[in-house]
Amino acid sequence: MITLDYADRRPIYEQVVEKMKELILLGVLETDSQLPSVRELAMDLSINPNTVQRAYAELERQGVIYCVKGRGNFVAGVTNLREQHRQELVTQISELVAEAVKAEISEEEFLNYVREAYKQS
Repeated sequence: MITLDYADRRPIYEQVVEKMKELILLGVLETDSQLPSVRELAMDLSINPNTVQRAYAELERQGVIYCVKGRGNFVAGVTNLREQHRQELVTQISELVAEAVKAEISEEEFLNYVREAYKQS
């Protein structure tokens, strides 16, 4: 379900947060589905339970999951996460366009690159 990259410079909890978001966006984890307990996930990933707790706390802070006392953690609505993801993509596109302008790539040429990338996806 989640694979960690120990060569990655980012902290483990950030990788867990990113992977959980990815699983939610892909529909692997559906709205209101229960997440593994902190101990379960820690054992599955062979990491400290405090690391998983920190990841869950961050996901809850971002509104991606919610906690029910005595029952565990559940996936919140996907709509909010998708909107956050879209905003991040729009920012990245704006940065790419700025770089393309610096590299003197025309709008048409840039759009052709985008169309090619869509075809390859």
